Amino acid sequence: MILCDLHTHSDNSFDAENSVDEMCRAAIKRGLSAIAVTDHCEAPFINCGEDCEFGSFDRQIPKSVKDTLAAREKYKDKLNVICGIELGEPMHDMSQTEHALGYADFDFILASVHNLRNRDDFYYMDYSGVDVHELLSEYFYELAETASFKRFDSLAHLTYPLRYIYERTGCFPDLSKHTAQIEEIFKILIKNNKALEINVSGLFQPIKTTLPHQELINLFHDMGGNYITIGTDAHSISRVGVGLEKGIEAAKNAGFTHYTVYEKHTPENIPVS
Repeated sequence: MILCDLHTHSDNSFDAENSVDEMCRAAIKRGLSAIAVTDHCEAPFINCGEDCEFGSFDRQIPKSVKDTLAAREKYKDKLNVICGIELGEPMHDMSQTEHALGYADFDFILASVHNLRNRDDFYYMDYSGVDVHELLSEYFYELAETASFKRFDSLAHLTYPLRYIYERTGCFPDLSKHTAQIEEIFKILIKNNKALEINVSGLFQPIKTTLPHQELINLFHDMGGNYITIGTDAHSISRVGVGLEKGIEAAKNAGFTHYTVYEKHTPENIPVS
């Protein structure tokens, strides 16, 4: 089985622990063929500089790119090191999004939504007294808007809010209420030849499922989805590559014969068997 981790964070992300070099060495140790370094860049906060919890993206992302290119050269005979970025909330401030895309000639861009406009990250939200379905409806609306953005390769952790809703409330919301919105997101991804990420981080959290879960991966396949990326969302060397087999199994169970890695935004299909 060929293992490629297309979602990892180095210490150039505010919430991660290890250097790019350490992450690559962990990937080699675990037998991975490829790793994408996709450090956080929350577009609406770029112009805050150091004056926010994320630190300065003008400092962190160029360093991430520099570290990644150095590791690519250093480990070229052992590991395919892909230069990536996780671009958060790209539709919130297009001028800052353009700024982020100018940091480097990235191989791979993950697009994600961690918070709604003028709201806290779902990680920080208090879900007591909140209409969860109203919140999810707003989220999927923003995710459809994000899916329409042309300058990314894969849409990250489709069900990101569920990770924290389940953790805080013990309830897994009935997503059948949002089927039409999710189908619209998938239609946009498929039309634009974009990938859907299977993020395996949830397997190691209380929710105990991939993000998205198997039913939605099946739906993406049945609607004609072709491209799937798989990532651990590792923020330390202890998580690099861990659970990728489960992500590949989920893709295979949905009917996919391959998953995808990207270089210079060009998809390369990797057999799932």
